[in-house]
Amino acid sequence: MKNLIVKSTLAAMLSSSVILPVAAAGAGAGADDNKAILNIAPVQRTSWVRNFNPYNQTTFLPTTNEYIYEPLAIYNPMQGGKIHYRLADNIEFNSDATAAVFTLRKGVKWSDGEEFNAEDVKFSFDLVKANPALDSRAIWQRISAVEVLNSHQVKFSFPEPDSGAPIEIVRVPIVAEHIWREVKDPVTFTNENPVGTGPLTEIERFTTRVYVQCRNPHYWDDATLKVDCVRLPQLANNDQVLAAAQKGELDWFGSFLPDIDKTYVAKDAQNFKYWFPADSMVAFNLNLASNNPGNRKAFNDVNFRRAVSMAMDRNSMVNIAGYGYPTLNEYPSGLGAGYHSWNNDEVDKKFGQYSRYDIKAAKALLQQAGYQDKDGDGYVDNPDGSPIAFSILVPNGWTDWVNTVQIAVDGLQEMGINAKVSTPEATAWTSALIDGSYDAAINAYFAGVTPHLMYNTAFHSSQLDKTRMSSTRFTDPELDKLLDQFYSTTDKAKQQQTMGQIQMIVAENMPFIPVFNNPSWYQYNTQRFEGFFNADNPIAKPQPHPGNPERLLHLLSLKPKS
Repeated sequence: MKNLIVKSTLAAMLSSSVILPVAAAGAGAGADDNKAILNIAPVQRTSWVRNFNPYNQTTFLPTTNEYIYEPLAIYNPMQGGKIHYRLADNIEFNSDATAAVFTLRKGVKWSDGEEFNAEDVKFSFDLVKANPALDSRAIWQRISAVEVLNSHQVKFSFPEPDSGAPIEIVRVPIVAEHIWREVKDPVTFTNENPVGTGPLTEIERFTTRVYVQCRNPHYWDDATLKVDCVRLPQLANNDQVLAAAQKGELDWFGSFLPDIDKTYVAKDAQNFKYWFPADSMVAFNLNLASNNPGNRKAFNDVNFRRAVSMAMDRNSMVNIAGYGYPTLNEYPSGLGAGYHSWNNDEVDKKFGQYSRYDIKAAKALLQQAGYQDKDGDGYVDNPDGSPIAFSILVPNGWTDWVNTVQIAVDGLQEMGINAKVSTPEATAWTSALIDGSYDAAINAYFAGVTPHLMYNTAFHSSQLDKTRMSSTRFTDPELDKLLDQFYSTTDKAKQQQTMGQIQMIVAENMPFIPVFNNPSWYQYNTQRFEGFFNADNPIAKPQPHPGNPERLLHLLSLKPKS
């Protein structure tokens, strides 16, 4: 099954190309045979364009951030938000969390040998502020000032208490002031010969079909880095990725491969591996607009929503529609296995029955709530006798999701609810979710360092009509208060308590109907390298895709087999 990000971004971004045999990869790069060259496929594109601008969100190359521009730190959601310090070696808040001081690592140099210091950090944030097109993470909505305290300390101030601000601060690329101050237009700058602080900064070979990026001669963590270069063959689609992978020409990649055990693993079961840890949560949305017409008036009744949830055969959605790739989500709060450390067990005890497949109980709940077939057409009606009929939107061509919705409709039809599948184009699906012109739909939600991002974008009143994540149109003043409160403290125990209360409100109201979590697409080949993350070595999210900062930790864990 395809993760939403894979569908809407990755697929739009790895034409047929001649892939050099793995044994020839070093020679093809003009490198000696002793170099450890890792063959990776993090994205799919029809051609490589030489653009290493780390602020670019369209054509920039997938080995730009993390590999060339190392982050200040990496927050690891798989380890409960653990901080892995990189260019910084400490983050300290003031007493009321209205500011944080980042202490920078000493001895770091840019790849041209110049010293890295606090002025580079301030310059990078000022650059983003002066050029809003570069501010893809809206960081200047979270910070109010950046101040250099000394050569290795930078203070970030916030407009209000915000212990979550550093999570976004560390995602802003840090560039070299002595290079970028000469750039006339940082928005269009392609940065063909980048100068960075990361592990792999030297472009040894570049064509539209393949490029090779090698070791930074001044990398501060050189002793940890065991990979000399990464090599990226240009691959345009999943079929081309699969063909290369089957030949053993890829070491690390992340793509949707149908029936992966047969099409990939069986070719070399000893070395061809995969791991799909849980990622973004997928749920069914019922439009909860206050002015719902009669045919969907029932949506505003929590008992109806609970009955709909119990009609969802989640196991079939995972194992049949999703090839077994997604992770089952029966959390009544939608939290999901990836965030289990935040789970409120009382929520499960009180509302867990409504997140499990049980047609008999669903029918009984509908009957008890007054939903009956009053006109004899075989479908239940509202208690006032008005009919219930609705469509569930799913983007055309997203086969796994289409099949998931069909399984949902089969369950709803079995319990007497008149629902059907509707398959508009993806753009129309997105527009309908944002503007509210839909009955029901399948949808996916953001996954962040903590569950706060998912809940905030879905339910905070400030997010209404801004993204498809808020498409249920459910808000609650107490929920707003708790969401605002979560990052107002640095106390983890208080955050845990707040998150427990958030879950209770969500589960009690069931504003969305969670069914599973998308997989993180990740495959690897142990013929030449070892140290890959997997279920037995679950250090961090393993996928090589841009947008996953933890891939730097993964790169640094790899080493060639002796």
